[in-house]
Amino acid sequence: MIAAAVTFGFAAIGLAVLLNLYRLVLGPGMPDRILALDTMVINAIALIMLYGIAQETTVYFEAALLFAMVGFVSTVAFCKFILRGDIIE
Repeated sequence: MIAAAVTFGFAAIGLAVLLNLYRLVLGPGMPDRILALDTMVINAIALIMLYGIAQETTVYFEAALLFAMVGFVSTVAFCKFILRGDIIE
């Protein structure tokens, strides 16, 4: 039963990544593209977690946590660059 749920999860997140890629390429403005990129990071974290569940190991959980921290910092830095034109004040 868990294998079917993981397969469905991979399919659903794959569809979400495709929709995010659509918004990233054809977004009407820069804020939409930033949000699409941030959502793609969240989807990548979900894919890492699902792969860890499928492989029945906990190593991927730690990798997903590290990826979440890097994704958050990069989103904040990108938003600050867009708003002010400079990251370091």
